Amino acid sequence: MPASSTSEQALRRRVLAALDELKAKDVREIDVRGKTSIADLLIVASGTSSRHVKSIADEVVKFAKQAGVLPLGVEGQQEAEWVLVDLGDIIVHVMLPRIREFYGLERLWTVGDDMPEAANAS
Repeated sequence: MPASSTSEQALRRRVLAALDELKAKDVREIDVRGKTSIADLLIVASGTSSRHVKSIADEVVKFAKQAGVLPLGVEGQQEAEWVLVDLGDIIVHVMLPRIREFYGLERLWTVGDDMPEAANAS
């Protein structure tokens, strides 16, 4: 990941700690600098149930607030199939696996990127 502000890196570490704390599955970071002006980093993670997804998103909000960052918005908590936490430079998507597969955010935001060597070997 390219260099970014210290505060963004600190927030990133807090978000990853929150995801780890509640055992989020399949955590993936996508650097979107130069692709969009809405954020620098997308973090996508899965939960095992709607309750798990909501709990993970709540933990991300709690950890961000402890780091002095108030979310700009939190969407999707009612259904908790896909909860988006907007932290400004970092946007966190917590999703049920079937929702994540259906929308394919990783594919959408990495189109045209260099594929990892292991993927090219097939």
